[in-house]
Amino acid sequence: MIVHIKQIINKARAGNYAVAAFNTSNLEITLAIVRAAVNKKSPVIISTSESAIEYSNVLTLFQLISNVANTIGKRVPIAIHLDHGHSLQTIKECLHIGYSSVHMDASEKDFSANIKLSHQAAQLAHTHGAWLQAELGSILGKEGLVKLKSGRIKMKDLLTRPEQAREFVAKTGLDTLAVSVGTIHGAFRGREKVDQPRLRKIRELTNKPLVLHGGSGLPAAAYCLAIKNGISVINIDTNLRLAFHQALLKNLVKSRELIDPRKILAPSVQAMQKEAEKMIDIFGSKNKA
Repeated sequence: MIVHIKQIINKARAGNYAVAAFNTSNLEITLAIVRAAVNKKSPVIISTSESAIEYSNVLTLFQLISNVANTIGKRVPIAIHLDHGHSLQTIKECLHIGYSSVHMDASEKDFSANIKLSHQAAQLAHTHGAWLQAELGSILGKEGLVKLKSGRIKMKDLLTRPEQAREFVAKTGLDTLAVSVGTIHGAFRGREKVDQPRLRKIRELTNKPLVLHGGSGLPAAAYCLAIKNGISVINIDTNLRLAFHQALLKNLVKSRELIDPRKILAPSVQAMQKEAEKMIDIFGSKNKA
């Protein structure tokens, strides 16, 4: 059932586990996430990006998630969150229809501009009784990874600075802090590393729930240590996309005559559910509903 995100995150912090924030853009991904949560008796956060909202329409997507959560997922707590909102207008739209958490991502702006926008977003969110996630540091995507490999930028310059994080939290009034500690958005070759000492210091100086973006692809041990060092929410998107893609290709090769979309997509839904269940087990939220 749909609940406020604070209920999920506060319980996770008290229980020393993390909750998965899975991204969705359609019915199939949403079904996989909710079925995984029900099967594992786990809380989950379902996130929608600006591109997902553009693809599906914000109200349609919100109502779809809410319907699946309040029917199939009625026995587990589920929160809806805006992921990487880049404008106050998008944040206003999501708050107006009932999101309990929104992400103001002004991390590409300078420190003072990031504080100003994040503070404005926090005031908006709190007026609607919602939580605000803000981001400090830069979490690379594919384009940034190219620059990193070419030497045009250095990873250490992109990471969240603990002392700066303390000031950022105090001046913005945020509820959750998205940090850059070495992970990268999207699918790529190579292995990510988490700067665990940096993460631990950020936790000590901010005492806020910390969010790990670009979480897909880390080894289980890295997740577990990151949770110990203060991570309460781990965003997962690429893992589900890869599971969907691989199952779809396999099914189409095996059954070229299929024309029923439900039969074409069912194996992909099952594959995504299995992947989501694996993440839930690693993060420690199984049986925490």
